Amino acid sequence: MTARRSTGRRGRLTAVGSKRGIAVGVTAALALGLLQGPAAAMLPAPSPGPAGMPGGPLAAAPPAAPPVAAPPAGPTGVDPANLRATLDAVHEAGMYGIFSSVRDGNTRWDGASGVADTATGRPATADMRTRAGSITKTFVATAILQQVEKGRVALDAPIGTYLPDLFPGQRGRQVTVRMLLNHTSGIGDYVFYAFPSLTDLSPADLDKERFRTVRPEQLVAWGLAAPPTGEPGERWSYSNTNYVIAGLLLEEVTGTKAEEYITRNVIKKAGLKHTYFPSGPTIHGPHPRMYESLYQHVNPPRDYSVFNMSWAWTAGALVSTMDDLNRFYRTLLTGGLVNRLSLAQMQQTVPVKDPDGNVLMKYGLGIYSLNLPCGTFWGHDGAVFGAGTQALSSADGRRQVAFGFNLMKYQRLDADGVPLPDPIDSALGAHAIQALCGTQSPTGPAEPGPPLRPLPLRFARTGP
Repeated sequence: MTARRSTGRRGRLTAVGSKRGIAVGVTAALALGLLQGPAAAMLPAPSPGPAGMPGGPLAAAPPAAPPVAAPPAGPTGVDPANLRATLDAVHEAGMYGIFSSVRDGNTRWDGASGVADTATGRPATADMRTRAGSITKTFVATAILQQVEKGRVALDAPIGTYLPDLFPGQRGRQVTVRMLLNHTSGIGDYVFYAFPSLTDLSPADLDKERFRTVRPEQLVAWGLAAPPTGEPGERWSYSNTNYVIAGLLLEEVTGTKAEEYITRNVIKKAGLKHTYFPSGPTIHGPHPRMYESLYQHVNPPRDYSVFNMSWAWTAGALVSTMDDLNRFYRTLLTGGLVNRLSLAQMQQTVPVKDPDGNVLMKYGLGIYSLNLPCGTFWGHDGAVFGAGTQALSSADGRRQVAFGFNLMKYQRLDADGVPLPDPIDSALGAHAIQALCGTQSPTGPAEPGPPLRPLPLRFARTGP
């Protein structure tokens, strides 16, 4: 694959509430070598909590706020030149286009590098809308926790209590709401049933079903037909089916369409201006074309920016901008969407490790934490056909980065079907660490393994 090179380098530094200035563009690139490998598809759930807590190992009572290693107090600064350099390095490594928003307190930097359209050379811009993919899950989990606060949902109640027709019998009695939200339900993913050709690394079904509308109940039926990944509560295994079920649960307890409830009570409440569930296959507003390589089995990579996203629904259909995503996580983490006890529940995590024992992330209820050299950051990533997104925030919401890009599954696979390390991954990690850590000194001993794998769910999910 050959990426179209862009001669334009775009970036701006903004003091919130002040006039905008042009960030300095430089050509030097910061390098950060990151290892990359697959995560186990299924990982043990955490050990049981204190005796007497109901519901098994994951049914803990509302904990106190979890210990969080936050970045040191005081300004850390936003370095436009180094941010510009690391962003350009992602494009120079082979990414078609990337756009990013960085925030440190009241200072915001926005930048983009590369192209939004490889055919025309149209440049990427920082304000582009993109498909946020599984970042949708944080929005859905937030909406469910709002129902917990209202007494309409109990996290450790069986899902069959709320959706008896969908979950009759033993499974409905064993799988709890919490297990859906932290991916320990043991329910398989539906994606390969929705697009069977993906099992052969063929895009045939992506092309065939580009404009198909799929009902959520069909997605759940496919997920329930998939082989279970374990007993309920036994281990962590990423499944989009969990969050389609969560969407149906939200509709059941609110009497409102999930998209409408989330729009009114999460998106608008957080003050987001460019975030929405698409009603059709197109994206409204400036956006990139979205190229899928399917591990270099589609050559040249194919544009899937026009796609009916009913196949993802409440598991991954949202459209957003990078600034909106930063605003959302900042509002969530500072108590603007759920209360302190609900946020503590969301931050009660399950460790997710790769086969070498390296912690990829710690997954909570629709949100995960990553340990970086300068502290612990919370967020999620998203990956749909042709588009990738990462959003991370410090625990206090002051230091943030969200970036999106428009070429997916660009790696090659080894003989075992494992993605090989790619320079793009190293460059993405370097940009994230520059954005979040800047020139800060390490806060403590790092965990074993690489400091950051961008979009870590790519190495942990059992589907695309």
